[in-house]
Amino acid sequence: MTGIPRIAARFAALRAEGRGAFIPFLEAFDPDRETSMTMLRGLSAAGADLIEIGVPFTDPMADGPTVQRAGQRGLKAGATLAGTLGMVREFRAQDQATPIILMGYYNPILSYGDAFCADAAAAGVDGLIIVDVPPEEADEIEPAARAAGLDMIRLIAPTTDDARLTKVLAATTGFVYYVAITGITGTRSASSALLADAIPRIRRYTDLPIAIGFGVRTPEQAADAARIADGAVVGSALIETLAADLDEEGRARPGTAQKVLDQVKALASAVRIVKKDA
Repeated sequence: MTGIPRIAARFAALRAEGRGAFIPFLEAFDPDRETSMTMLRGLSAAGADLIEIGVPFTDPMADGPTVQRAGQRGLKAGATLAGTLGMVREFRAQDQATPIILMGYYNPILSYGDAFCADAAAAGVDGLIIVDVPPEEADEIEPAARAAGLDMIRLIAPTTDDARLTKVLAATTGFVYYVAITGITGTRSASSALLADAIPRIRRYTDLPIAIGFGVRTPEQAADAARIADGAVVGSALIETLAADLDEEGRARPGTAQKVLDQVKALASAVRIVKKDA
């Protein structure tokens, strides 16, 4: 990839449009590779501005029950980190513009080996969210990520104090992921009042775009997050729709992928109509 990185280019384009980003999250290989790939191929047309793909892992400590079960289904279907990169590579054959972020844990990357960052960039990945690698422990991957042109996107929590905030932001590129709740994904929703206080505090320390996730579930909440910050991430609500449509054997039905894409469209439409101040 050459020129302006895809993540920076997409947020700049959205800023010029005067709106925030909608960022859906789906777990790779959930409930199987074919269904997962069908959803991935359809996300951009459904309104996704950036796409976050979860890499299934056996011990996902930051994930709530919904995402944990999605990861278990993905692992059962044969998900690997190499397989996830294969999905991204296939996606890039049709879409060169939409940024892709992988979210997961360090163990699969460690098992993959030293070539991971170069291989991820070659497949078309733009950024990484590695939940269990704080800046102090990122020496093994950050230089390789930087050399490959991958953004290192980091999580900021409601409990992050100012001293810690500056340290984390100094090691962040692409955008800031604000965890809107204290706790794991998919367990409760964020308060608009708390978000309205939290986001300006982060902006005092960085010019990077800020996306809000963990607790954003409905079109109204997504629109509110995109108005307060620069983007809204929705994951658990989409995965719940997928899971509710699986048959008794845990297999996707003929219309399962489309139900999720229809939900993405509704969420993205709500975000798109919110105009931000210049």
